Amino acid sequence: MARTPSTMVALGSPAPGFTLPDTVSGETVSLVDFEGRPVLVMFICNHCPFVKHVRDELAAIGRDYADQAGIVAISSNDVDNYPDDSPSKMKAEAGEAGYTFPYLYDETQTIARAYEAACTPDFFVYDASHRLAYRGQLDDSRPGNDVPVTGRDLRAALDAVVAGRDAPTEQKPSIGCNIKWKS
Repeated sequence: MARTPSTMVALGSPAPGFTLPDTVSGETVSLVDFEGRPVLVMFICNHCPFVKHVRDELAAIGRDYADQAGIVAISSNDVDNYPDDSPSKMKAEAGEAGYTFPYLYDETQTIARAYEAACTPDFFVYDASHRLAYRGQLDDSRPGNDVPVTGRDLRAALDAVVAGRDAPTEQKPSIGCNIKWKS
């Protein structure tokens, strides 16, 4: 299992705009839909063991923060080589996992490149002005390390940002499968 760290983009960076199809609703979702609100952008996929390990916590975060922040998940993987990450399977996964947030498909991989996303899962929390406040891990749990999945690091960042405070300064890179780039 590959272990790729997130790139740790500079804090304060503006959120790259996006307009992508939601595989669940069939609607188009854009960053501007969350204007004036904090937003969590998660790069995930269906097949990655790191994402599978935390999927219940991702669903819980979606439920717990739905009224406080915009939340989207984006899959940017090459579906020709990784068909388990196709839009129809993304829709099925969202239902099975209990995701209440849009699960967007980045077919061209342009958005993943704009965010400098490197792995799945990769998390980016932006404040209400859509400036990067947190990028890093969900928590210290990884498949096989016997540390419980709590979402501690991401939740602390979200709690701070929705309260209008700075996110914690200690931010550890997320670790996961590399994004499956097209050749």
